[in-house]
Amino acid sequence: MTHTIRQATVEDVEQLAPLFDAYRRFYGRTSDVAAAQAFLLARFANRESTLFMAHAGNVAVGFAQLYSNFSSVSLARTFILNDLFVQEQARRTGVASSLLSAAATFAVSLGAVRLSLSTALINDAAQALYRSAGWTRDEQFSVYHLALAV
Repeated sequence: MTHTIRQATVEDVEQLAPLFDAYRRFYGRTSDVAAAQAFLLARFANRESTLFMAHAGNVAVGFAQLYSNFSSVSLARTFILNDLFVQEQARRTGVASSLLSAAATFAVSLGAVRLSLSTALINDAAQALYRSAGWTRDEQFSVYHLALAV
């Protein structure tokens, strides 16, 4: 599948929202395209994330979303690759690898020293992709979360 990758802008939200909704459904959430669109619009409005889109022709088939972060120990910028999604019909065609590459190139251009991500323990396909792209699993640190009442 021939595809292109480019950084998304706020004008792309209409195409991104259904992909973002599908990503959330992949993780067991109820479909809500309007909420997905509002979430993405807020990220653009507040300049809180950077998104890359994959297109096959004129059709958006995937995206990656990065959040800027910093490492106090490294005294440097890092990025969290928080979201990566490719529509099922475009999987195993190099789209995800291209999105990962675009994210890494962008992070390097801003002087970042690391990209980090997490994925479900049972998501073997994603883990294989990350390993093949040179990512290594953290063997030093455990990740903990604290759910906060909103």
